[in-house]
Amino acid sequence: MTATEWTAESAGSGQYADVNGINLYYETYGAGRPMILLHGGLGSGEMFGPILPALADHHQVIVVDLQGHGRTADIDRPLDVRLMADDVAALIDHLGLRKPDVVGYSLGGGVAFQVAIRHPEKVGRLVAASANISRDAIYPEILQQQGQVSGAAAEYMKDTPMYELYQRVAPRPEDFPRLLDKIGEAMAEDFDFSEEVRGLRMPTLVVAADADMAPPSHYVEVFKLLDGGLRDGGWMGEARPKGGHALAILPGLTHYDIFLSPLLAAVTLAFLDQES
Repeated sequence: MTATEWTAESAGSGQYADVNGINLYYETYGAGRPMILLHGGLGSGEMFGPILPALADHHQVIVVDLQGHGRTADIDRPLDVRLMADDVAALIDHLGLRKPDVVGYSLGGGVAFQVAIRHPEKVGRLVAASANISRDAIYPEILQQQGQVSGAAAEYMKDTPMYELYQRVAPRPEDFPRLLDKIGEAMAEDFDFSEEVRGLRMPTLVVAADADMAPPSHYVEVFKLLDGGLRDGGWMGEARPKGGHALAILPGLTHYDIFLSPLLAAVTLAFLDQES
């Protein structure tokens, strides 16, 4: 992937919001029903550049740079999806949005889940792409790789799009090793949010690549927590999951290119634009 692929195809309106103790950067694209869009770890909202035009065609898309990522400076607290979810909830209030849809990929998908868990009254529909809800679902070799992420790896990442992006846009480019340390510490923490996900009531779309960071069976299990995949859906869809939940396994993709795929945009829009 080249650095240019991380750049949004059309300029959005970039602003900062002083919310929840953090100066949160966000860009706004398009007009229509609001959608909060959350990026993956070591990235920024620019990751979604190739699919932003489709998403913003008839939605107002608010693309957020999470704590310590992109144009949002780090603050003195851990990188925790629950704390970052509180940031997003505070941004929703700051912008005066009424139940926007929340869409997240990878780290952003974990944050999206937590916004829905911790602030359900603020979320319309939820889309979580390539977001694992338990650490033990992740392939062992990936967990081993994650265990090697620390500030000491910064020198070896200088030729990567993640490093180039951070150096270009971060308020303090010298903080990249600190971000790696925090990401490494966060990934080392055990987690299992199964019971919290089971309680979600807003319509939720679980999305994954067919060759993702965890096996497809994990995302099926998440769907099962939401009353999905337990029975035939019926001729008229009358026995589909209660609450309008859905599952999409996207073919020919991995954890590392799903956020660029028109398929992700297509299934997201099809789900968000359903009649309630």
